[in-house]
Amino acid sequence: MPTTRIKSFWVFLKEYTLITIGLLLYIVGWTTFLLPNNLIGGGVSGISSVIQYATGGAIKVGTCYFIINAILLIVAFFILGRSFGGKTVYAIILVSVGLNVFQDIIPREIIQTLSIDNGKLMSTIMGGILAGVGIGMSMSQGGSTGGTDIIALIVNKYRNVSPGRMLLLMDVVIIVSSILVPSYTSDGSLMPFADKFTTMVYGLILITICSTVLDLYLSGSKQSVQLMILSKKYNEIADAITQDFHRGVTVLNGKGWYTKNDVQVVMVITRKADLNILLRFIKTIDPDVFLSVSSVTGVYGQGFDTIKTSKAKNTTVKNS
Repeated sequence: MPTTRIKSFWVFLKEYTLITIGLLLYIVGWTTFLLPNNLIGGGVSGISSVIQYATGGAIKVGTCYFIINAILLIVAFFILGRSFGGKTVYAIILVSVGLNVFQDIIPREIIQTLSIDNGKLMSTIMGGILAGVGIGMSMSQGGSTGGTDIIALIVNKYRNVSPGRMLLLMDVVIIVSSILVPSYTSDGSLMPFADKFTTMVYGLILITICSTVLDLYLSGSKQSVQLMILSKKYNEIADAITQDFHRGVTVLNGKGWYTKNDVQVVMVITRKADLNILLRFIKTIDPDVFLSVSSVTGVYGQGFDTIKTSKAKNTTVKNS
């Protein structure tokens, strides 16, 4: 149907627009705040930054980022199957190009004012916030930057190790091991060992900030609310929510104990971000509506989150 195709196009456009904005924030965080201060992060970006510092900028971070992710994708294709789609490939290409290009196009005056003059601690905080928000925007639309999460999934396939714990361990190893690799600043001078140790500490702070902001963003974007609506115009409200907001509605039979009258209760679950618009819309249908709003901790099913299950491992029980 043409309507379905138009709707699919707008959904596609919205998802890739938000993924692009998120990845651009991630790129700006690295190229404006982290790389000019020779700061280290986790994941493939952290490994790539170490290589750029060690080569004095001869091998740029975006080039390493693309090569490492391409290798990981090929390995994942044979081990994990086709579990990484077009959004992941798009993200890897965009970040790889952006990390190289933005280092050249952002004026040095802006970097000097925003990043270098404010010191490494403030740059760590700002870079971590931008990277966390950027990854969160991408992940909320089904995007992924690939990277070390591929390694975590591969390890998790053969060992009973939490992917989150594996990612944290790899980030810590990358940052701590960077102290063993020589680093050269943008002016070509070798970074002293004391500065490298400080940079390692900033790196640990960076991954903490980035992961915290990421969790806050994802929990906020996925937070849902439940509405219980009592109205004489429940038919109109239920139809409007179903047809205009494309949300499932359940009508429950109830009884007002004070009046002893039968009532119908409209129950609907929606994203918190859509709540204000929905409330105003309901108010236009019935100004005297009575409703309650409550937060829900988890919503699983069509239109919301997916229940993730893992295949149970085969075990052999020996009878004694």
